[in-house]
Amino acid sequence: MSNLSSAFGKKFNKDIIRTRSFDFNGHTFKVRVPLSAEYESILKETQEIDEAKVDKYYNELSKEFIEKKDTIKPEDDVIFSDADIVVQGRSLKETAKNKILTNNRILAMIKLLVPEEKDFDMTTITYEMVDELFPFSVQLELLERIGDVISPSYSTTKGK
Repeated sequence: MSNLSSAFGKKFNKDIIRTRSFDFNGHTFKVRVPLSAEYESILKETQEIDEAKVDKYYNELSKEFIEKKDTIKPEDDVIFSDADIVVQGRSLKETAKNKILTNNRILAMIKLLVPEEKDFDMTTITYEMVDELFPFSVQLELLERIGDVISPSYSTTKGK
């Protein structure tokens, strides 16, 4: 126990203080609010890109374009290069990277949830597990709710 935490007495429990909750469609989720250093680490981790995952998703996205390459007309606005396919000005490689970054962020935030089962280790979950449990729209809403809990906006704290 640090000097500061000892100032609050023996019954002080920083884990309880750092746990907040929110209701989402009838279920109460508990969230562990990370310390500043933990949050910075989370942000750094979410920016790391697994190139193998990017390549796999890019291959899924580009498969149909490659298969139909001979039938694509100039007005379809599809440009093929050695490393990418650009569709209506949007890079499929960049789209794949953004998907992986979004998945990383969703996973990192879901890992902040406090499981009701005491023996469950949230660090062991994968994005595939999250994706199997929640539709993408629910994942995005959970991401937003968790973000609001760990870092409330001015309007949230003022009740506006």
